[in-house]
Amino acid sequence: MCIRDRHWGPTISGDIVVIGGGSAGIGLLASLLKRDPQLNITLIEPNDYHCYQPAWTLVGGGAYDLKKTRRPLADVLPNGVAWVQAAVAELLPDEQTLVLDNGQRVSWNNLIVCPGLRLAWEKIDGLEQTLGQNGVTSNYSYEHAAYTWQLVQQLQGGKAIFTQPAMPIKCAGAPQKAMYLSCDHWLKQGNLKNIDVEFNLAGAALFGVATFVPPLMKYVEKYNARLAFNANLVKVDGPARKAWFEVKDAEGKATVEEKSFDLLHVVPPQVAPDFIRQSSLADPAGWCEVNPHSLQHLRYPHIFGLGDVCGTTNAKTAAAVRKQIVVVAENLLALRKQAPLPLKYDGYGSCPLTVEKGKVVLAEFGYGGKLLPTFPLDPTQARRSMWFLKATLLPWFYWNGMLKGREWLTRMSKVD
Repeated sequence: MCIRDRHWGPTISGDIVVIGGGSAGIGLLASLLKRDPQLNITLIEPNDYHCYQPAWTLVGGGAYDLKKTRRPLADVLPNGVAWVQAAVAELLPDEQTLVLDNGQRVSWNNLIVCPGLRLAWEKIDGLEQTLGQNGVTSNYSYEHAAYTWQLVQQLQGGKAIFTQPAMPIKCAGAPQKAMYLSCDHWLKQGNLKNIDVEFNLAGAALFGVATFVPPLMKYVEKYNARLAFNANLVKVDGPARKAWFEVKDAEGKATVEEKSFDLLHVVPPQVAPDFIRQSSLADPAGWCEVNPHSLQHLRYPHIFGLGDVCGTTNAKTAAAVRKQIVVVAENLLALRKQAPLPLKYDGYGSCPLTVEKGKVVLAEFGYGGKLLPTFPLDPTQARRSMWFLKATLLPWFYWNGMLKGREWLTRMSKVD
């Protein structure tokens, strides 16, 4: 059921209010209602569509159909949820109320915050004017992932630059996955020798978990790609095919370097939504400040957070959300019965690193970079079976399992 603003008086009185109809929001709604079908839940989500974002990397590599990554939100919304199709403008947690962009207010007994993060395209000067044309693309956008594949197929020679901004970002492996899949195509077409490939990353390490750096470096070397560390994209001139990077030296002194390109794959800086950053829910960096294990807010016990909006140190991935959903569902229902919170999240996240078309290194890890493999296999090996998992099994499970409240492979540790 979708409620448009005109049907309501000034305040909507909610019991459990969920902000955000992405992976975290829809998955949580399904898991809560599976536990108790009588719950009174209100979803606040402005968008008409729900996207399976992990497949956009594959779209950019010519290995997935873009149209299959998106469905109408109404089709994935569990029965019995009241959907308010509007955006949140302001949170007033002390009053247990929020204000929508149409001025309407919504009150709550429990609030679940999972609006995801915001792609800050505007932080790169000139990017918005040229994205989707002049060889400038991004797999981080539904509108442009297919353009990546078009550019990759067209490029016979020249300079290809792939970028990665400062952390935290969604799926920290995705910026390099775009490079690997492009290079794999160029190698198979016999064009890679004519293409100068460069990966410019704002950080100082190829991947945040050291275990996976050696197998990834093997592919960087196989594709003859150059790594430029501490290089952050700050400006683009599409028509001139030029990009400017702020490069920091060992002492932290910054200089700006100009580079020419024929293809530029951009990953934008990523920030918490404004209504979170400007609220008392935010940590100093602007993310929702929850206990990293219970996912309960540190200052407002009736509020929980999950997904990309949280200030926790786990990888911002759909795999993390799959586990967080169970923790929040169980802990919220326990809190509502005044019982102790039973589950704790271990920081699990996963990044299926598509190192070539048909092979994946499945990186699974928790807080502190602790390896948390699901399968009893060497996780640093690139495998065909893991490509099948990434390209076929996980998308199917997402639509038919996770969004329907089926909690496979989500065992979480009980609180001691």
